[in-house]
Amino acid sequence: MSAQGEAANIGKVLSFLREWDRGDRAARGRMLNTFLCQNQGKSFYELECEFAQVSSLFLARLTTWMRLTYMFGTLLGLQLRAIRVFLSASGHDQYVMEFLEDGGVLSLLDILNHTQSKEEDKTEALRLLLTVSNAGRNYKEIICESNGVKVTAECLAKSNTEETQETASALLESLSHGNPKYQNQIYKSLITLMTCSSPKAQHLVLHTVRIVQSKMKTAHHSIVEPLLNMLTSIHLDIQDEAINLILDLKCFDVRPIILSGLVALLRQAREEVKSQEITEGDIFEDDCIPVFVQQAAAAKAIRLLAEGNQEISRDLLSLGVIQCLLSALGNREHTDAQVQASLALEYFVRSFPVIEEHVQRVMGSTLFAAFMHKPDTLYMNLDETQAEILLNNKADILSKGCDFQF
Repeated sequence: MSAQGEAANIGKVLSFLREWDRGDRAARGRMLNTFLCQNQGKSFYELECEFAQVSSLFLARLTTWMRLTYMFGTLLGLQLRAIRVFLSASGHDQYVMEFLEDGGVLSLLDILNHTQSKEEDKTEALRLLLTVSNAGRNYKEIICESNGVKVTAECLAKSNTEETQETASALLESLSHGNPKYQNQIYKSLITLMTCSSPKAQHLVLHTVRIVQSKMKTAHHSIVEPLLNMLTSIHLDIQDEAINLILDLKCFDVRPIILSGLVALLRQAREEVKSQEITEGDIFEDDCIPVFVQQAAAAKAIRLLAEGNQEISRDLLSLGVIQCLLSALGNREHTDAQVQASLALEYFVRSFPVIEEHVQRVMGSTLFAAFMHKPDTLYMNLDETQAEILLNNKADILSKGCDFQF
């Protein structure tokens, strides 16, 4: 650019900044809309050229105005989108550093904490924090030092829009990468979030926990209870994610607690059936109580854990899993519990000859033949008497001294 052209560009920028400084809310709103239309997606160098090498002056004005007005919601979304043009500019992190030096991160976290903030403004604030986090380890640490993990976790748990929840989850995941100083804090915060009530948030949290857990050398014991409780969910995506996390945890020191917990869930559902003395027609399939949903998911998890793993299979057998699976198979109040229990039981029967003998003795030859032929439809062949026998079976057939062979 010629000297004359540079002078003209500088004059245009200075005029723009004066107009901003003198403008009221409406004038600034128009200027921001124009700025967004003309500059989205530009690189650092393109923005510097556009603003005659003084683009930082406009970023500083934006950051200051946001900090002074965010509590009133004054064009907040527009301000945040304009700031994101700078922070997302490729080629340099100068804008990110300047934003942090001007207190930008603290302001964004305050927006998330502010009860009057709109959901769409919280989403924009989270996107900006995500951009900062993705800029490098030092920036992640600054967010964490500013109580960012707790604020983001609370936003994820309390938000009522999926877009905000997804962005909060993405931020927590980003903060966990390449941030060893705060990895454990993020991990524990995610475990706490597992007790939240929103199905969407539960699914996102489980997904993020799996990612973080894969980078941990140990698993915290506090993860087990909320994880098993998630098996009560009627949402299949949550159940699948929870079971996948259970499978991931089989390599960690919490495995014995998980195995005993899963077997206990089978037993708990059986006791629920007996204690309520349910009569036919009292509970319909669509209204099944959570403990039955949990029983079905526990049976599925047991099968997936045991398949191809002799050590886990032996551990489950020593916990009395066969008796509990037979009982679950007799639970005529929940079809899926019967199906999953039957499939898990089939694995043990085909893998251990001694189990086959005892299960056949409990079922009887005719029912056992139907079970071996097609276990997933056995529930259709159960009459009330047979179901009662399975539900109350005493097949405590195993001891730790038995030699089980595949």
